[in-house]
Amino acid sequence: MSINKPLYTTQDIQKRVDTYISQFEEGYFSPLSLMARLTEELGEMAREVNHHYGEKPKKETEKDKAIEDELGDIIFVLTCFANSLDIDLSEAFDKSITKIETRDKNRWTRKDQT
Repeated sequence: MSINKPLYTTQDIQKRVDTYISQFEEGYFSPLSLMARLTEELGEMAREVNHHYGEKPKKETEKDKAIEDELGDIIFVLTCFANSLDIDLSEAFDKSITKIETRDKNRWTRKDQT
């Protein structure tokens, strides 16, 4: 995992998705439809993780879908969800990570800092 310079910021991602969706009359799906679609994508990722790390190997007839591809699909649908509700993903993430850093700061065993 490379945490150097990101290829896209969350603002870039949201803008690119909005540019794509805005070219269609239908626009964004409703929140309920987006939730269903997000659930579908999460299920596809769960299936891939189970095939790679669980006890259920793929059938010989099944195509290999990379976990990376499934994560990308989830990011796309999640971005559609955020855009449709006018939610800034950077702000949403900042609120979440701040909550986690505060709430869980002493929850886990820290690594030695030496």
